[in-house]
Amino acid sequence: MSIRTERVAAVIQRDLGEILQQGYQLSGTFITVTSVRMTPDLSIAKVYVSVFAPGRDEESVFQHIDEHTDQIRYELAGRIRHQVRRIPELHFYTDDSTEYVNRIENLFQKVKKERKKRSEDDEQ
Repeated sequence: MSIRTERVAAVIQRDLGEILQQGYQLSGTFITVTSVRMTPDLSIAKVYVSVFAPGRDEESVFQHIDEHTDQIRYELAGRIRHQVRRIPELHFYTDDSTEYVNRIENLFQKVKKERKKRSEDDEQ
């Protein structure tokens, strides 16, 4: 990504985080914008969102966000209109990086246990 693309993505990430926290989160949920990836022409923003919703299905939270995408984009336009020519389309995706990290960590733990077991077997 170019420097311009990265800067616009960072601004959108910050502003969308504030917008989602203030007006569009459901009660008892915590929404975090983990990253934003822009197309080179700055027309589409892929927004990766992490949702912490104890006792609530994440799908309902994403459905709520999808229903209000136009209003969210309008609020974003009010904040970044002097920085870009066109307000990008927003596409929201679930961020599964924590699940990925947990899987990798579990694999490392398994390898560590197997090595420990092999070293104990070799000693005997």
